Amino acid sequence: MEELYIATLIILSLAVTAAVLSYLLRISIALVEILMGIAGGFIIHAWFPIYEVSINSAWFTVLASIGALMLTFLAGSELDISVIKKEWKTSGLVGFASYLAPFLGCTAAAYYGFGWSAQASWLTGLVLSTTSVAVVYSTLLELGMNENNYGKSLLTACFVTDFCTVLSLGFIFSPFSLKTILFFILTILVCIFLPFLCRKTFKIFANKPSAFEIKFILFFLVGLGLAAVWAGYEPVLPAFFVGIALSGTVGKDHVLIRHLQAITFGLLTPFYFIRAGFLVSVPVIISAAVPILIFLTLKIFFKGIGVYSTVNLVSSYKKEVVYTTLLMSTGLAFGSIAALFGLTHGIIDQQKYSLLIAVVVASAIIPTLIANAFYLPRDLKPMKPLIDGG
Repeated sequence: MEELYIATLIILSLAVTAAVLSYLLRISIALVEILMGIAGGFIIHAWFPIYEVSINSAWFTVLASIGALMLTFLAGSELDISVIKKEWKTSGLVGFASYLAPFLGCTAAAYYGFGWSAQASWLTGLVLSTTSVAVVYSTLLELGMNENNYGKSLLTACFVTDFCTVLSLGFIFSPFSLKTILFFILTILVCIFLPFLCRKTFKIFANKPSAFEIKFILFFLVGLGLAAVWAGYEPVLPAFFVGIALSGTVGKDHVLIRHLQAITFGLLTPFYFIRAGFLVSVPVIISAAVPILIFLTLKIFFKGIGVYSTVNLVSSYKKEVVYTTLLMSTGLAFGSIAALFGLTHGIIDQQKYSLLIAVVVASAIIPTLIANAFYLPRDLKPMKPLIDGG
């Protein structure tokens, strides 16, 4: 028990330090927490290995997973159905291009350039085709751009990218089954009936010290997450759809949203982002620096081909094309999950897994830093951010 408390204290100390550095350096808290996770993981592995087991235990993974669920749900709840109806063709095309170009390009690079097996190459293409909804949403939220049409269109495009990746992972490595059909039916039913349930139950139980609304939402998110795992899919997939379904109810309750954001960013996401940093092996980064840099460059390059060309053709946000491209070059949750899927199913070995994880985490950091430093669309940014410190 003492080791668990010490491990928790280590995580919270990293989170507090990250919050201070984020405020002082004006860098997104998500990125700083990832960097703190990398540094903390290296120090613990080198000098305090006794605490590695506790930090990598089930409780840590569960908190990180719930953090990912809440982040994805909040991203979905920020979307406006009217904006989706208006921009669905644009967001769909941009999101699909953001998936297809790096998927094919990075697959070819792994197969022909590095001589990896066909299956390992396909998996590499999937890992590097992803976009991090969590990082993009956190960045937009801190800059106050999550509520304008541009931010909502961008989030929709990001989710289209990851949805294509998940479907491809299922088609290539995990063929559809009866479980898949049941999972999608359950998700659709929940998205149809949950807004009605929320309206009815919140009238009776909302605004009480018990915080019924938060528990009610978490119940369905975790339940659908369990169904997704049972069907062989990623738990955050249904969370985004639930967020969209509740955007007209929960999404318009600004007090409830603020409470959900406080819980998510104050407690849960530090475990999620810091854990992402822990997964990166510093020795692997040093020994495989050249392949990591090559794959990272290829991911951004092919994302640029897909996103840049499509935005210029179909979107009204042509001035923001570079910023859009860089944010859609980020990767984290789905990329890490796809890499872990490959490792656990023997598609890639530990070395390739560590290399790909390093590329995924680097893609969450470097493009975002460049985008916010040099290409921030200030005409879309409010005078004062909604959340300080980003």
